[in-house]
Amino acid sequence: MGEWLTFPDLADRLGVPLSSVRRFVEDRELLAHRVGERRVLGVPAGFVDSEGPLHALKGTFTVLADGGMSDEEILRWLHTRDETLPVPGTPLDAIRAGFKTEVRRRAMEEAF
Repeated sequence: MGEWLTFPDLADRLGVPLSSVRRFVEDRELLAHRVGERRVLGVPAGFVDSEGPLHALKGTFTVLADGGMSDEEILRWLHTRDETLPVPGTPLDAIRAGFKTEVRRRAMEEAF
């Protein structure tokens, strides 16, 4: 899934307090997963830009979760290559390229 950021690393990168990172996860603006040998909570680096969590992710998380996917399945789906998307790569790549609507349409098809 590429690079993972621990909560302290993400807080440093965004210039926000650690409590803000925790709130992003609690509010489901970001999804976290235990990674590495020490099983620390991390967030995929692709979920954020210099301003914070990618705005388009929250609704996409909701669509996939409402369709019955676990957080782990959502993370996997967003990072799985799909050559039929408008841009080569993963659904996350398509979201980052501005194709939120197309990704959500596919998320609804996948989830239901």
